Amino acid sequence: MVRLVISADGPAAAGGWRDAFHGIAPELDVCSWYEPGLDLAHVDYALVWHPISADLARMAHLRGIICTGAGVNHLLHDPAFPVHVPLVRMGGEQTAALMADYVLWAALGLLRDSRTWAVQQQRAVWKNNRISRTCSEARVGIMGMGHLGGHVARHLHHVGFTVAGWRRSARELPGIEVFSGNDALPAFLGELDILVNLLPSTHETRGMINHALLGALPRGAGFINVGRGNHVITDDLLRALDEGQVGAAVLDVTDPEPLPADHALWRHERVTITPHVASEASREAQVRYVRDVIGQMERHERPALICDPARGY
Repeated sequence: MVRLVISADGPAAAGGWRDAFHGIAPELDVCSWYEPGLDLAHVDYALVWHPISADLARMAHLRGIICTGAGVNHLLHDPAFPVHVPLVRMGGEQTAALMADYVLWAALGLLRDSRTWAVQQQRAVWKNNRISRTCSEARVGIMGMGHLGGHVARHLHHVGFTVAGWRRSARELPGIEVFSGNDALPAFLGELDILVNLLPSTHETRGMINHALLGALPRGAGFINVGRGNHVITDDLLRALDEGQVGAAVLDVTDPEPLPADHALWRHERVTITPHVASEASREAQVRYVRDVIGQMERHERPALICDPARGY
């Protein structure tokens, strides 16, 4: 029987994970990372978020590591992480659908200036901020056209937005204009009403969204960050908001995370903050995904979201 050890969500969640796997994937031998006397030498797969990398390295027969998040940069940055073991990012239909719905919600909120409604409600102010523009009259650009970015782009396009994408290398997507390479960034940014960040976190992308990049957007454009907080230079975003260069922002990720209580982003009237909730699939959906990934690897198939450590995602 294939043995899966789980460290995700800590020891308190171990029972819930075990019950979910028992109901959906009873063929797997599931154990908690935190069980006393766990035999690390006889573990086949590990489901992790912030694991103890030294313990992973001691799992001599480990055939695969599955991360409960779509981002794995926090794992690869640990010098003790066993990069020789295949690492697979969280995916699945529900993960992608949740992200697409979140971005649609955020984009419609920016389009209709819903932040103004929230501020007015706090102040008991009744004032019509008439916005007579539909999604078919707005252009959304997505930076990062991988698994999630492609799904988000198709979802927005289906609703009626004009959608463009930007990525490092060329890729075609029906109905979506895709720009590639740094030379194409100005053309990509220059006509957007809303910019969405879904980039992976790599050495090249950290700090990429700075004052100069935001300055290449049309004045008053909206910004949605569902990638990583470290993609954005926060002081530059605040400056762009204060100048009116960015009209409003929706941030599901920040740097640091969580934000300190006295951070300026909490108090900015043009910023909506959500607590990193955009695309967290249910435990049952995650279990089904893990079961399918392990099945693929046991058949010596390559999972779609296997990480390339050299690229960082």
